Amino acid sequence: MMMENQENKKQHKGGRNPKKDPSIHRYVFRLTDQENAKFLSLFETSGADNKAHFITSVLFEKQIKTVKLDMAGMDYYMRLTTLYGQFRAVGVNYNQVVKILYRNFSEKKAAAYLFKLEKQTIQLAQLCRDIAQLTAEFELKHLKKEEK
Repeated sequence: MMMENQENKKQHKGGRNPKKDPSIHRYVFRLTDQENAKFLSLFETSGADNKAHFITSVLFEKQIKTVKLDMAGMDYYMRLTTLYGQFRAVGVNYNQVVKILYRNFSEKKAAAYLFKLEKQTIQLAQLCRDIAQLTAEFELKHLKKEEK
């Protein structure tokens, strides 16, 4: 009975399955404050999951991915996208206003209101040109630097 119980324990061993090629060799090295700062900077830009994988990829000359996020560029893009959505909404509203003016007012009164609306539209078009110019300047100054 006792022998049967011991065999049973061997069969139902818990835990993880052992790795086929475990990493058992360990190396320790020390860095100065400057070297450590540079190491951490390289590690963060690499996007590696952990430092051990990063170090082995550097030692064995595997390709290291570096990811740089330009938060200013992303923020500008998000705001520009929102502004574009608002411009589309203005265009839809513009069409609705013109239809309502011709439907509810006489031609003379509708023409007077449309004249006022036309002045506002000219200002809106100028604003759109200014935004396009600012976007071109932003791309020239900030987004093209990465290609150099």
